[in-house]
Amino acid sequence: MSSPELKAEVDRLAPVGEAVARLLSPHAEVVLHDPATDQVVAIWNPLSGRKVGAPSLLGELDELAETGRDVYGPYPKSLADGRRLSSVSAVLRDADGKAGLVLCINVDRTAFGEAGRILAAFAAPVTGQPRVLFEHDWTERLNDVVGEFVRERGAPVDRLSREDRLELVGQLEAAGVLSQRRSVPAVARALKISRSALYQLLGEARKEHDGGLA
Repeated sequence: MSSPELKAEVDRLAPVGEAVARLLSPHAEVVLHDPATDQVVAIWNPLSGRKVGAPSLLGELDELAETGRDVYGPYPKSLADGRRLSSVSAVLRDADGKAGLVLCINVDRTAFGEAGRILAAFAAPVTGQPRVLFEHDWTERLNDVVGEFVRERGAPVDRLSREDRLELVGQLEAAGVLSQRRSVPAVARALKISRSALYQLLGEARKEHDGGLA
């Protein structure tokens, strides 16, 4: 490829390289290589510190035309400062199918690795609630009982049947929630029913409980 032809090809591909670099900025470097001269002919967001004219060091790509493949990767690479990259290389062919330039996209995995560690830390098992802080907090028991019940039923509270609500009220009564002062409004809100409906369910639950003990 002559110098004018090379310049024309680089100019033609420049918007592609810049677009990819902008999309993945600041985590990706986009490099256009000329295997014929083994030089970098264009580079965007140079994480590696390379410049146009720097050695490509891609001598092994001389044989790409015979491999039958045009896209390679993702494969691992590293920078001198220890950062790890994921890279993809693509052989770019002309209208006649002849292999010409090689486009490489190098993505710095540092930020993604850090995000993964943060998410893993959030997903780690947590210890139980300290009893000294929560033993008198009946709203925590309310949330625990209702939450466990709806998870078992696989339905939100506003879709529970009357029988389900009756059973749930019985569990809240057994847990001591409904014996707490000012608990009725909170329980009614949690179950998304009126106070009168809650009193009705509570009366039935207590009758069933007393009948079961008889």
